[in-house]
Amino acid sequence: MNTSDRSFARRIDLTSLQLFAAVCETGSIGKAAQREFIAPSALSKRLSDLEATLGTALLHRHSRGVHLTPAGQNLLHHARAVLFSLERMQEELAEYADGARGQVRVHASISATVQFLPEDLGSFIRAHQSIRIDLEEHLSSEVIRAVQEGAADFGVCNTADGVGELQSRAYRQDHLVLIVPSGHTLTAQTAIAFEETLAFDHVGLHSNSSIYVAMRQAAFELGQTIKLRIQVTGLDAMCRMIHAGLGIGVMPRQAFELVRGVSALACVPLTDAWATRRIDLVARDFSTLPRTARLLVDHLTAAVPRNATA
Repeated sequence: MNTSDRSFARRIDLTSLQLFAAVCETGSIGKAAQREFIAPSALSKRLSDLEATLGTALLHRHSRGVHLTPAGQNLLHHARAVLFSLERMQEELAEYADGARGQVRVHASISATVQFLPEDLGSFIRAHQSIRIDLEEHLSSEVIRAVQEGAADFGVCNTADGVGELQSRAYRQDHLVLIVPSGHTLTAQTAIAFEETLAFDHVGLHSNSSIYVAMRQAAFELGQTIKLRIQVTGLDAMCRMIHAGLGIGVMPRQAFELVRGVSALACVPLTDAWATRRIDLVARDFSTLPRTARLLVDHLTAAVPRNATA
């Protein structure tokens, strides 16, 4: 590192970087100040000093909040990486004094959260009671993005659309089934091709969910469209809508068994190849994860045989 590089590093205030990231996440100086327990005027001064240090504007301020300039977007990317590295350093150094303790940040898809993680995380916590798991539920595409940006140590999600430069490890498989009201004409079938369902109204998940994306692509390849009657954000809501007669739907078999409740519903396995899905663990680099996160990854990958299916 040359003299100018050292001078730049000394002029960058890590607290200001953290506050800048908070403003970006909340979209407002006032909300960020409330979250970070600092006066709005003091936070605004920090941001102005940071802009002066860097010699460029980072935020456009307006009556409804703030939005990033191109320079601000670039800084946010680097700030998150720096803050993530500092947090990881703190956790790893604490391990020397306190043993295996700390926090693991995990983002997971709805399917993984409903079907597999409760039991697997429960057995892990019983074995490592000093480790806290911060679990957030997101769409698979959002899980991958969170891991790429350092917002999560690792993710658990469907990887059919690829993981980019991330690393992945096999975790589970699930199988999609068609959910229909009891007595529906399709309950007479022991298995069904997705194409045969397109004549009926569907209750669909969020447009960006991995299940709905796969359904939409399959319908497109068949030269047809899905008769979407209503969209919901959760599997339990889908069951309730189907029970109410609003259509039929597609979800993982094990998730259906867990969330069906007392609804008079039945499931019919889908025969399409895409209906069998991989759920993987994804990380930027498994070998550089904090020790606590590596312990959890090892526990999850050892939880069931690699070829187990839902």
